[in-house]
Amino acid sequence: MARFVIQGGRRLHGRVAVRGNKNAALPMLAACLLTDEPVYIENVPLIEDVSTMLELLELLGVSVTLEGHRVALRAEAIKRTELDPALCRRVRSSILFAGPLAARAGRATLVAPGGDVIGRRRLDTHFEGLCSLGFSVECGRQYRIRRRRPQPASILLDEASVTATENLVMAAALVPGRTVIFNAACEPHVAALCRMLTRMGASISGIGTNLLTVQGRDRLRGGTFRVPPDYVEAASFLAAGALTSGAITVSPVDTSDVRVIERPFKKLGLLWDPADKGLALHEPVRLRVRNDLGAAIPKVEDGPWPAFPSDLMSIAIVLATQARGTLLFFEKMFESRMYFVDRLIDMGARIVQCDPHRVIVTGPARLHGTHLSSPDIRAGVALLLAALCAKGTSTIDNAQSIDRGYERIDDSLARLGADITRVT
Repeated sequence: MARFVIQGGRRLHGRVAVRGNKNAALPMLAACLLTDEPVYIENVPLIEDVSTMLELLELLGVSVTLEGHRVALRAEAIKRTELDPALCRRVRSSILFAGPLAARAGRATLVAPGGDVIGRRRLDTHFEGLCSLGFSVECGRQYRIRRRRPQPASILLDEASVTATENLVMAAALVPGRTVIFNAACEPHVAALCRMLTRMGASISGIGTNLLTVQGRDRLRGGTFRVPPDYVEAASFLAAGALTSGAITVSPVDTSDVRVIERPFKKLGLLWDPADKGLALHEPVRLRVRNDLGAAIPKVEDGPWPAFPSDLMSIAIVLATQARGTLLFFEKMFESRMYFVDRLIDMGARIVQCDPHRVIVTGPARLHGTHLSSPDIRAGVALLLAALCAKGTSTIDNAQSIDRGYERIDDSLARLGADITRVT
């Protein structure tokens, strides 16, 4: 167990190197199972979820060599098809092995994945899609997937699930023929996986849209691939700069990834400038809510891409506590995402929780340090940002939950001037 101790009130300034996108790295690691040739993945973030995925791969018989932020993988011979239950329960991304493992080895056995407790996260879409591709699925205390009579299919997803789309695209890449996936997720990390599979030999059209057409092959090849930069991490550090009246530059950043973030953050008065391969806050930001037409209270709501990402909802709420005005937040994706606001209220935030999905925030509020616990990755980072701008000392328990998604965030913040200490 670990905790962060933060002395708030320090102005942050400097440059931050943005790591690889966590949500892209995890499916890209799973995709190495689709070929017996070497796969090299660069710019891999050194986070807990990646470590767990690499452990799972090694137990399946995959050769794993990690050097810095580059990992060499080779699934020349898959020695087992049953995933370690304890490791599965540590990460949500363990479900990403279902498609590629069953497609390559003929079967896969796993238990319900773990990860953040932010509400019910269905697996129905994964298994219904795999059944359409000719796989059989037995659901009990374990999930058993078998490759029976693989066949290309026309699949209409009942929800635009990111991990279900990734699972089905990977499975379809090893099913010869033309598979069409309607209502596919189109987040940047899904597109990154599709580009990787295309370079491995599959033919995929519609990348970046919600209609994917996959021309599967009997065999895929290896290669060298690079994880794109994490736009969620970039936005997190920009928010830290705004909350502390700081000057922050983040790079590298794919500007096309942050377009969907600009409008909601602009409602809070957070604007940034283009910098060399990145984004910058050059002067202290005046956070102020911009009302809708007719002086109506504005609303920030999340949804599947290109809507505002749910992963940034918690951070946006913290920004609103320091912005002059009132804002309504509508969390549509997960019914437990908003429960962390109780901690912000304890710190002095002016928040009304209407129901599990909606909160009204009025700012600015003077936050004060207190003793907190991180419930999940995104809420944990939001609480950490709140502590940076609060008066006094804050202690955040369960800091390792933040480590699951951010590589040594305490070191990065300390280099920017934050007073933060990790206590083990």
